[in-house]
Amino acid sequence: MSHPNLLVGIEHPDDAGVYKVSDDLALVQTVDFFTPIVDDPYAFGQIAAANALSDIYAMGATPITAMNLVAFPIQSMGIEVLRGILRGGLDTMREAEVVLIGGHSIEDDELKYGLAVTGLVHPDAFLTNTGAQVGDRIILTKPLGTGIINTAQKGGMASAEAVQGAVEVMTALNRKAAEVMRGFGVHACTDVTGFGLLGHLSEMIGDEIGIKVFVDTVPILPGTEEYAGMGLVPGGAHRNREFYGPKVEGGEDLSPTLLDVLYDPQTSGGLLIAVAEADAEGILRFLQEVGIKAARIIAEVVATPQDRLVLA
Repeated sequence: MSHPNLLVGIEHPDDAGVYKVSDDLALVQTVDFFTPIVDDPYAFGQIAAANALSDIYAMGATPITAMNLVAFPIQSMGIEVLRGILRGGLDTMREAEVVLIGGHSIEDDELKYGLAVTGLVHPDAFLTNTGAQVGDRIILTKPLGTGIINTAQKGGMASAEAVQGAVEVMTALNRKAAEVMRGFGVHACTDVTGFGLLGHLSEMIGDEIGIKVFVDTVPILPGTEEYAGMGLVPGGAHRNREFYGPKVEGGEDLSPTLLDVLYDPQTSGGLLIAVAEADAEGILRFLQEVGIKAARIIAEVVATPQDRLVLA
């Protein structure tokens, strides 16, 4: 569908849509919901809300309003579970200074929760997942491993410390990272979610660039590689490898478990920020000063090989 005011629509594999309202204002809209990935209802609500809000931050926009989306098995699950989920979501929205303006619920056999979110941005200032330039450095703001740790938890194999670490990563807003990057000449941005690190990096590749990944610098949650080595890898990681693997070169010397981590589907993952080399250390320093200690430069945009990820 085309429209003169539609700046980013469904033809773009981006995090949200962008619609121009006036010469100095555009709406950024997204929706996301899923089934529980943790046992605690409150934490699930926090994670689902942070995950949906992340799409707005990745577009360089500021979220302002949200609407709840709920599917709930009222006949088989106590209403206190729903209250906990909604409270977790609301507290995360309050932290983000986002106003809850309504929502919709249905009865369903399977519990689901998420948000439809609206944000604001100047029509000339929004970011997409393309636009990275040769020489750019790519910064990742959160560690990987939430999919593998959640799988280990479901199998009763994850330690309490590993689960807590994953929950802290998933509930953390990408708000501070988004605020920091607005002060720099960022060329492209996306967030790491279901396609894993290598999947989302693949979507940042244009026809005339490639990306070199510094595997040793990628931040990883404690316990992740151990659980991957035990085979506790979500099916989504294998699907990601099958789909995005043809674009990946190198990595022959990497362990299979590390490759699993690089393809691991994340929930409420960090931002991938492509910024000029001259600004990379500056933005990294500011990110760490505001408490984003895991942020690392994990890749470089290269001229060749084009349309490829090279694991180095």
